[in-house]
Amino acid sequence: MGVRIKTGDTVKIISGADKGKTGKVIKVMPRDNKVLIEGIGNRERHMRKGMNGRGGKKDIQVAIDASKVALVVDAKTGKTSRIGYAKNDKGETVRIARQANNKEVK
Repeated sequence: MGVRIKTGDTVKIISGADKGKTGKVIKVMPRDNKVLIEGIGNRERHMRKGMNGRGGKKDIQVAIDASKVALVVDAKTGKTSRIGYAKNDKGETVRIARQANNKEVK
C-alpha cells in the first residue's frame, strides 16, 4: 500500500540507534520506503578533491526506513499508533489511529 506517514507528521523512532527520539517528517520517499526526519540522521560525508575545487567534509542527512517509525498520536504522552484507512460520514477516505480506538488523524 505504500508509506502511511505523511510530510509534517510527528513520528517516534521505534528501533535502531536513535530509538525513542521524536521528530517531524521533512520528506517522504515512497519508492524507497524511507523518510527524512528533522534532527535525526545527520552525518558527515568526506568529499574528495575534484575539478570543482576543494575536498573536505560535507554535512548530509540520511533517510530512515519507514518501518522504523511510528506516528505520535498524543503529543503530551508521546503515545504512538499504527495507521489505517477508513471512510468517514461524507464518504472520504481518512487516516485512523489503531491504538487510539480508530480515532481520525488530521
